[in-house]
Amino acid sequence: MARRRGNPLALAVLALLFERPMHPYEMASTMRARRKEESIKLNYGSLYSVVDGLTKHGLIEAVGVLREGRRPERTVYELTEPGRLELFDWLSELVSTPAREYTSFEAGLSLLPVLLPEEAVRLLEERVLRLEQQLHMDEALWEVTAKQGLPRLLLIEWEYKRMLRRAELDWVRGLVDELREGAFEGLDYWRIWHERCSAGLEPPGLEAAGYGAANSAGSTGGDDPEAPAT
Repeated sequence: MARRRGNPLALAVLALLFERPMHPYEMASTMRARRKEESIKLNYGSLYSVVDGLTKHGLIEAVGVLREGRRPERTVYELTEPGRLELFDWLSELVSTPAREYTSFEAGLSLLPVLLPEEAVRLLEERVLRLEQQLHMDEALWEVTAKQGLPRLLLIEWEYKRMLRRAELDWVRGLVDELREGAFEGLDYWRIWHERCSAGLEPPGLEAAGYGAANSAGSTGGDDPEAPAT
């Protein structure tokens, strides 16, 4: 059954029902007990919408109603055979195939010339501080979670997330050092580009920074009447 696979929460529901039949409240409680909300966005409204959608697609089905004491009735769901196939196919794809992810930080980096280098340094230094704070929080939360006795298997995504955060922190620190020391390639071109765009002028071509065909001919863009003096 062809489906759009865009919501990890739907995959989490299928995985939970692979364990045993559950009602949505138990699904949410189980995810929170295992700290899965740190990796998969969870709220009750979206959870019930996901459950409804999976039911309509025949991937899960209601198998009964549970009532405990004076609490409201709760519908219990279980995984269907098509749901089981979807679970394994979807999870296999996620684990085996790198996907193109458009992160907010990557988008910001792609538009970095809009900022002056000095402003970029200031903001990147703020990011360093926030990454350091997040790593400290990760470590504290990890210690609390470890005391719950959960096996590594149920926390493996945390290792991955912490590794990525540490790698990003190291990279951003290195970038800040390059910019501060003036070792960043194209820094002069960056300043020229920003100056001209801020003045409402056409941005310079790459020749202004010594790139492209003009570079191979030994030119610095002096033949271009629009190129600013460097």
